[in-house]
Amino acid sequence: MSLVGVKQLVTKLLPNSKSSSDSSDTPVTENTALLNNNSTTTTNDESFNNDIENGINLPSQQISSSSSPSSSSSQPFPLNFLNKVDPRIMSDLIIGLSDGLTVPFALTAGLSSLGDTKLVITGGMAELVSGAISMGLGGYLAAKSESEFYYSQVRKEKQLFFQNQETIDDELFDILIEMGASEQTAEYFVDDLNKNPQAMIDFIIRYGKGLEEPPEGRILSSALTIGSGYFFGGFVPLIPYFFFKYVHDALISSVILMVFTLFWFGYIKSLISMGEDCSVSTRSWEGVQMVLIGSVAAGSAWLLVYLIDN
Repeated sequence: MSLVGVKQLVTKLLPNSKSSSDSSDTPVTENTALLNNNSTTTTNDESFNNDIENGINLPSQQISSSSSPSSSSSQPFPLNFLNKVDPRIMSDLIIGLSDGLTVPFALTAGLSSLGDTKLVITGGMAELVSGAISMGLGGYLAAKSESEFYYSQVRKEKQLFFQNQETIDDELFDILIEMGASEQTAEYFVDDLNKNPQAMIDFIIRYGKGLEEPPEGRILSSALTIGSGYFFGGFVPLIPYFFFKYVHDALISSVILMVFTLFWFGYIKSLISMGEDCSVSTRSWEGVQMVLIGSVAAGSAWLLVYLIDN
């Protein structure tokens, strides 16, 4: 991120920090004015000018990207729709679908070797319900732990600020130096952020520790998304068993259906995770990999149950 992004960030963090004094005040006042202007202000500090010319490299691109106009309308389907969805929701959905499309498929293929479609449906539905609950509970605990860790870090930094402000100033100074700022520029930022303790703590948590505040309702949404993704993904290989009397015909139909589903799931998953710049060959290979993983799991389960039964 360039220095413009840094100015946007600190402007957001310090909405009331705009200086009311004239341009002959201290360097901190000059820096505050710089952060609240859209254009670059020239100062007498040579290193500060170098930082303006070269830019400060921040690890996150969220601030700079938020100021650019949205181009989602020109993106191909499904990116133009999926980009509007919270990335964490998409991540949870992919986790649930990935497991749901492989584990129940392997189970139904294994049970089909026993030759009874009713048994396959009963066992498959039992596994779907228990698996969805288990996956949802796992997502709940993971999101809960993430939230607890974030707020524990915030409390720790707040306590440190009031007990030993010099230590937290040094921590912020080190973060800015690692981003590529000069020592004098870092001092200016520290002085500005000292006017707003909450802004300073937010900056340290986000850029020093790499943590972002979990959105409201994240714990429940994670559990529901992963659990439902697993259930609906696992229901796909069961569909043919509801319409075929003979288990052999149902198994063949289930395999054909799952090859198609797994391929397109891998294809779309790579499109979502890597974007539209991802080549067609890479997307296709991701789809083939999903088919291979599902086939190995289903084939192994079928063979194991067959050997045990015989």
